[in-house]
Amino acid sequence: MTDLQKKYSQADENNRKLSAYRPLPPETLKSLREYYRVGLTYTSNALEGNSLTESETKVVIEDGLTIEGKPLRDHYEAVGHAKAYDYIYNITEKEGLAEEDILCLHRLFYQQIDSEKAGHYRNVKVYISGSRYAVAAVSKIPDEMQKLVRWYNENEKKLHPVELAATLHQRFVFIHPFVDGNGRVARLLMNLALLRNGYTIAIIPAILRHEYIYSLETAHTRPEVFTDFIADRVVATQLDLLRLMRDDDTVNDTLNDTVNDTVKRTNTSLLSKTEQAVLDAISTHPDYSYEQLAATCGVSRPTIARTVKSLQIHGHIRRVGSDKTGHWEVINEVIRES
Repeated sequence: MTDLQKKYSQADENNRKLSAYRPLPPETLKSLREYYRVGLTYTSNALEGNSLTESETKVVIEDGLTIEGKPLRDHYEAVGHAKAYDYIYNITEKEGLAEEDILCLHRLFYQQIDSEKAGHYRNVKVYISGSRYAVAAVSKIPDEMQKLVRWYNENEKKLHPVELAATLHQRFVFIHPFVDGNGRVARLLMNLALLRNGYTIAIIPAILRHEYIYSLETAHTRPEVFTDFIADRVVATQLDLLRLMRDDDTVNDTLNDTVNDTVKRTNTSLLSKTEQAVLDAISTHPDYSYEQLAATCGVSRPTIARTVKSLQIHGHIRRVGSDKTGHWEVINEVIRES
């Protein structure tokens, strides 16, 4: 079994654990959707340079207020993305993917920014800064988008949900059909594919922007690199949701004895295998470099970089001192996978 296949298996197992909490009370479902509405809107916009914080994003899209000193466009991006997010839930149960679904996502996101270009393919040549690869020519965009929709509809039930979602994202970005907003639409489409297959939303935090862009660029010749990156994000987001579920008394009260047994087993799997391996290595060798951690854990350096950042984000480790002369320190003990 390859490393990527192991991640698929881990994602499947996490999904089964999350399924043990279902059916959720309507109030819980509503709060979870709102939770990810803010979280996905904030992170997806932040990846593109939007200056709103997560709390500011929440105020803008839920209360309709403006933030003093923040660009008006940043507000439009938040409101537009939230509308597009709501739309993917409206078409989750719909049969197949249509080109109009993609155009509608862009229209909802981009309407307040530029109504003339919203929901329309670009008619100008664009270049992606930092990339060695050209995107689709203007004349080829309609055909390429039709091919993309056909590919999705033919493979929706054939590919693993994570591979399906990652590949949809990747292929869409390589076409780059809109003058702006392609990254946001790509991540919405990716999450639509996950939701349709019973998975949860996958979050890509702005702190992983470098790894995200690197994996996309590398995917031109090695698509599995980007799929691996998305698999990590799917698993990480699932684990975050399992933590939320574990701490939610309302949810726990609705579980029967059988489900409670499953929940107890779930609580022993709060870290991925790679996160556990990195944490173990850092505990024993706090001075290890990324290269040494990669060699010890048997994974690539980009995977180590993503894993270390994840552990830092969740407060499990911190860097003491400089990058060259400092060391790692474990600051929060966690429950490990049995």
